[in-house]
Amino acid sequence: MTKQNVRVPDAAGSVVGVSTVVIPNTALFTPGTVSSSTGRCIPVSRRNLKLMTKKLETAQKINAWVDSMRASSPTSHVRAATSTRSNHQLQQQQQNNKNTWMIHHPSAIEKFEKIMDESKGKQIVMFLDYDGTLSPIVDDPQRAFMSDEMRRAVRDMAKHFPTAIVTGRCKDKVYDFVRLAELYYAGSHGMDIQGPIGGVEKDTVLFQPASEFIPMIDEVYKILWNKTQSTPGAIVENNKFCLSVHFRRVDEKRWAELADQVKDVLKNYPNLILTQGRKVLEIRPSIKWDKGKALEFLLESLGYSQSSDVFPIYVGDDRTDEDAFKVLRQRNQGFGILVSTVPKETNASYTLQEPSEVKTFLQRLVEWQSKRMH
Repeated sequence: MTKQNVRVPDAAGSVVGVSTVVIPNTALFTPGTVSSSTGRCIPVSRRNLKLMTKKLETAQKINAWVDSMRASSPTSHVRAATSTRSNHQLQQQQQNNKNTWMIHHPSAIEKFEKIMDESKGKQIVMFLDYDGTLSPIVDDPQRAFMSDEMRRAVRDMAKHFPTAIVTGRCKDKVYDFVRLAELYYAGSHGMDIQGPIGGVEKDTVLFQPASEFIPMIDEVYKILWNKTQSTPGAIVENNKFCLSVHFRRVDEKRWAELADQVKDVLKNYPNLILTQGRKVLEIRPSIKWDKGKALEFLLESLGYSQSSDVFPIYVGDDRTDEDAFKVLRQRNQGFGILVSTVPKETNASYTLQEPSEVKTFLQRLVEWQSKRMH
């Protein structure tokens, strides 16, 4: 990063002022635009200065996205840190940070009895994310299969409590993974909600607030698919009402390139917004709808929108699940459980380490309810 004094001439060619601009060492700037000699004054027209400023702003935005993408990959920080400190010191610091974080976000398994005491006399309603919660995070999103043991745990859960899968995935795709007709499914971050399917009855669609965006989503999918072919490892997934650009298999050195490709496409689609999940860029319609809104809609559909006797539990591992955690805090009902092995800023009240602990929590909840019924 260097600073350059830039003289801005007026129309007659005389210098009317000197500005100092910060020029990042980035390939996003055209080679030769700025001299490499620090402090050198370079005559630049107002038009060129405008272009330089615009490029600088673009570079800053892309760098911010890369920093955010990197934040979703804690292991990259571990690798970087080991070059400056010993493994022992690093591990000690990480453990101290985690211990402090766990004080405020204790294990849902260790605090199980306390949680159940709070739920007594109320109707538990269970909301579950899919990737990273019911199935492990895998390199290939098409192979994110849940285990048979997890499927049994979810099936048993649904026998006792209304249960919904709330995911960024396409509803039909996640249904193929779960294969339980007795659940509610809220796909595409809650923009495609379906109720339980009984017998030969067809899909019971409850709500699709973004139907008008489907042609646009399909169009952007085709453009992005072609554009990202130059980035090895990038996977673009069409989730019907939204798109996912997975970068889990992309070399970290090419994350900026990928972010730039995505943002370059979206600049022509102002009605779509770009957010980030766990090693995935999410493209969604710019409507006021998210997993938190989906949770509220499902509670209303179940007749609990104004009830003080409902106890919603939401389990998820992703940034997009924070919208649901926040809703529960605002309602002062139930609680959120974050699935994570590392400390994160969250609105969840409790934590679980990984999908295997989610399974254990669900099994204990079923066992607890079964004992109450006998």
